[in-house]
Amino acid sequence: MINRFILNEVSYFGPGARKELPTVVKSRGFKKALVVTDKGLMKFGVAKMVLDVLDEANIPYEVYDDVKPNPTVTNVTNGVEACKKAEADFIVAIGGGSSMDTAKGIGIVCTNPEFADVVSLEGVADTKNKCLPIIALPTTAGTAAETTINYVIIDEKRQQKMVCVDPNDIPAVAIIDAELMYSLPKGLTAATGMDAMTHAIEGLITKAAWEMSDMFEIKAIEMIHKYLPVAVNDPTNPEGRNGMAVAQYIAGMAFSNVGLGVDHGMAHPMSALHDVPHGVACAILLPTVMRFNMPVSIKKYVEIAKAVGVYEAGMTDEQAAEAACNEIENLSKLVGIPQHLTELGIKEEDIPALAEQAITDVCTPGNPRPVTKEDILNLYKTIL
Repeated sequence: MINRFILNEVSYFGPGARKELPTVVKSRGFKKALVVTDKGLMKFGVAKMVLDVLDEANIPYEVYDDVKPNPTVTNVTNGVEACKKAEADFIVAIGGGSSMDTAKGIGIVCTNPEFADVVSLEGVADTKNKCLPIIALPTTAGTAAETTINYVIIDEKRQQKMVCVDPNDIPAVAIIDAELMYSLPKGLTAATGMDAMTHAIEGLITKAAWEMSDMFEIKAIEMIHKYLPVAVNDPTNPEGRNGMAVAQYIAGMAFSNVGLGVDHGMAHPMSALHDVPHGVACAILLPTVMRFNMPVSIKKYVEIAKAVGVYEAGMTDEQAAEAACNEIENLSKLVGIPQHLTELGIKEEDIPALAEQAITDVCTPGNPRPVTKEDILNLYKTIL
């Protein structure tokens, strides 16, 4: 088997790393940026922390902040027009996965105009050109969109999330500055952090996992388990915030290259049909999906148990695996993740429509255990 690993050209890490932005821009000869962000980050001054750096360096830019929490085809289409109007030659993406996913869609269409119909990008699109250069500055520690070759956009007409996979969309530069995350609310910190944990666990056990990806995912699991409670309960703690910022990036490096599984397959329709935040959807499913996959993932669950500190000498593999599942469930409860679908407004009669989309989601085939629609129905019902 031949394995492929794609990463950013360069990444910067550490509190205050956004100050490297002018050096990056000038070294690459960029002239004008389209800043892609959302209105919340503009309102609460998080985006301003980056815009001030651009202003001080006299780097021209225009702002496109019409990004929804679950970005849509319309967000991308309008962003392409904004980019053309601005005559921008690069994009600065500030935000969580929503802003970065929107930026990827904009960047791809700008350099591959034959895909102007954004819906045509679903799945693995045969784009020919790298997207408009993106410098990505995450404000959440979860999606790792700054280092992945994936982006997710909602097709409003079908009410369905499109997972787009394209090596040409990876940001050229990632700047992981934990200071941009200090004001992230407790609930969002928890949700995005558990999204990162889901990435790490699914990336560890997915069908395409191999030694290199395993190395990254185990370390990410260890770090997220250690730093997420700190980041949630002490939001300005530099160690907790920077630990999570690095951990989610590490998880992203690997899962971007090996894929995910049915947890993400089931989470996507929850966002598309019920507007559930992606991180919450992934987190609420994670312990149940882990137990579903346990029979085929025992050995790797033992490694998870060791990474989160619940492995004890003399344990059987089955005991260690169950301890790993229990500890991930405990972490989810500790940081305040809802435990039942009804808490999110999802009813039993909604489950068939969710399952219909989940079984065809691009992430589902990567699951290590074969999964049927009936399995998915039962998994949803388990946490109803």
